[in-house]
Amino acid sequence: MLVKNKTSIKYFYMLLFSGDTEYKPLISIFFFFIYSVGVLVNSSIITAIYLNIQLHKPMYLFISNLSIVDIFFTSVTVPKLLHMLLSGDHIVSFSQCYTQTYFFMSMGRAEDILLFIMAYDRYVAICIPLHYHQILNQRNCILITIGTWAAAFLNSLLFVVPTLMSSCHSNIIHQLFCDIKSLTKTTCTTTTMFSEILGIEILIFVFFPLLSTCISYVNIFSVIFKMKSKESRRKAFSTCSSHVIIIIIYYGTGLIGNIIPPYSYVLDSVFNIVYATIIPILNPIIYSLQNSNVQSALLEFVK
Repeated sequence: MLVKNKTSIKYFYMLLFSGDTEYKPLISIFFFFIYSVGVLVNSSIITAIYLNIQLHKPMYLFISNLSIVDIFFTSVTVPKLLHMLLSGDHIVSFSQCYTQTYFFMSMGRAEDILLFIMAYDRYVAICIPLHYHQILNQRNCILITIGTWAAAFLNSLLFVVPTLMSSCHSNIIHQLFCDIKSLTKTTCTTTTMFSEILGIEILIFVFFPLLSTCISYVNIFSVIFKMKSKESRRKAFSTCSSHVIIIIIYYGTGLIGNIIPPYSYVLDSVFNIVYATIIPILNPIIYSLQNSNVQSALLEFVK
């Protein structure tokens, strides 16, 4: 399956799971269940927030956008994975593979930005509440939302465009879906160029947002601890705790996934499963469990 001619590549072959094919139906059921639950829960949160006028606030606008990201996260990867598992056809065309990579990366960058914006929202609400409606007014929130999606889609081009060269190493991908980490092992793109792009990517979309988020929460918690009322402290903590938990899970999983050795295919697949399918389910569940307003909106929607 090695490709010697740079212009001969027409498709990629996905090596999904090793072992007997008798387990594939069970694996397919698992992924179908995860996908269905993720889409259902995230769609319910979006609909509940949309129908409840009291939740038409910046915080819930960003939660809705996060749910949209989570739906796309799983929709980009799981349906194609289910097709390969059920049909036994592990061949993915060149265009399909790069399209999947592009949208998967776009959703990742959108989530990076949204998590930072949500931290900033909590910072303004708790540390400078008198200026909250002035800073995060309707116009600014719309601009922030548009900017988030535009930045996410444009940024993904920085990674996908350099890899749009014919493979010259191998057209075998040891992964459940086409991700940038796997594709870089198959392309002729120089390691130096990719390292530079990766460095810029980490700096802009990981380091700066995460550092800013940490600084925001240092200020937030310093204000919360100074509150005299226990009820006020409890409410402030409840609005922040869900976001903090999601940040820890999201960045923790991403960090572990990136430090896995290049040829640890099993571990790499496990963390990609968590990153692409489990986290998009955990996000809305954590928010619905921690936020009483979201719980009330969901209950009204179900009724």
